[in-house]
Amino acid sequence: MKIGIIGGGVTGLSSACALLPDHEIEIFEKMPFLGGCLSSYRIDEYWIERYYHHCFAGDRHLFSLLEDLGLSDKLEWRTGTTGYYANNTLYPLNSPLEILNYPELSLLDKARLALLTLRSKNMDLSSLDDVSAEEFIVNRLGRNIYRSFFEPLLKSKFGDQRKEVSAAWLISRIAIRSDRGVSGEHLGYLNGGFHTLIDSLERSIERQGGKIQKSAPAASVTRSQDKWEINGKSFDAVISTIPPRELERIGGPVIPVIPYQGAACVTLGMDREVTKGIYWLNMKDPAPYGAVVTHTNFIPSDRYGEHLVYLASYFSGSLPHDSEGRMLDDFCARFSVGREEIHWHKIAVDPWAGPVYSTGYRSLIPDYEQHGLYMAGMFSPPNYPERSMEGSIRAGIEVAEKIKLRGS
Repeated sequence: MKIGIIGGGVTGLSSACALLPDHEIEIFEKMPFLGGCLSSYRIDEYWIERYYHHCFAGDRHLFSLLEDLGLSDKLEWRTGTTGYYANNTLYPLNSPLEILNYPELSLLDKARLALLTLRSKNMDLSSLDDVSAEEFIVNRLGRNIYRSFFEPLLKSKFGDQRKEVSAAWLISRIAIRSDRGVSGEHLGYLNGGFHTLIDSLERSIERQGGKIQKSAPAASVTRSQDKWEINGKSFDAVISTIPPRELERIGGPVIPVIPYQGAACVTLGMDREVTKGIYWLNMKDPAPYGAVVTHTNFIPSDRYGEHLVYLASYFSGSLPHDSEGRMLDDFCARFSVGREEIHWHKIAVDPWAGPVYSTGYRSLIPDYEQHGLYMAGMFSPPNYPERSMEGSIRAGIEVAEKIKLRGS
């Protein structure tokens, strides 16, 4: 079959690899680069992701893909430390002693939080889909634990929409991040960056005869008898990996609205690190970003020749004016950094960065096939109730299997 794929992110590339070499594949990517949210900047002699990334021990589809591409030896496991910035003070929260000394929670609060973490892997997430995260935590653990611990996390991921997020998302987040040692969380990364994965997928697709069109947005999708057309080009099947509302805008099927949010992520390079060894620092105090992610407190700075920091922000609607300048000004003032110390900085903005896992979200998840057109991506079942590389790869593989069954 001749198959057109809209979107050259992880799902689109994974589905192409799963369908090749038995089908004729053509990918349409609007950007001049592949990878979507997993794309990277080239800085001097190294690559760094536009948006912070790591993987988890249970990501078996990702690991299988790495093995197929000959990249398994590049996967390494490191410790990701965490902390909170509260009342103008930076608090690491990794060792038992650090957690005990955190003044924003009482000893009883900490005991309740530890018990919830232990129970999270066995909770029925489907029963939590209609319950807000705030309601769940306040009722189970109390208002102070929500305000001092969970609200900063929800704010860093969902901004002003945090009150709409379901308990299913929050508990899945706790469960996936419960793989911890006494010094932090066990997280995976590719030596050389995830650009290595995207580059290998591109080469594999092209080596097997697949076509990849960059800077080629899908401007129209139309039905023509028993086929679909992308930009007037006919295909036996089409896979769309873009947000459903964007697909509907160019002629795709109408399905219930899936709420999305945008992301603005400033990446910067500097000579020193300022978060006291913490990889992921959630902001409890008000700031124009929800988290400071110091990549080089996770991966050694000598691989880059400088320290790398992400300032992560999410938004709904339009991006606030001069977000990059506001984030940089706040970061410099808060962490006593002179602007001359910052070697370079870039902002990545994606108005469709990911779904908002609001209450009732589960009922909105579309089937892979919609009126003869196939859809897969961050909105697909494997990415519920939390999106990830693993979920996006799995969605690409599963939609490819649907098409294979149709053609058999």
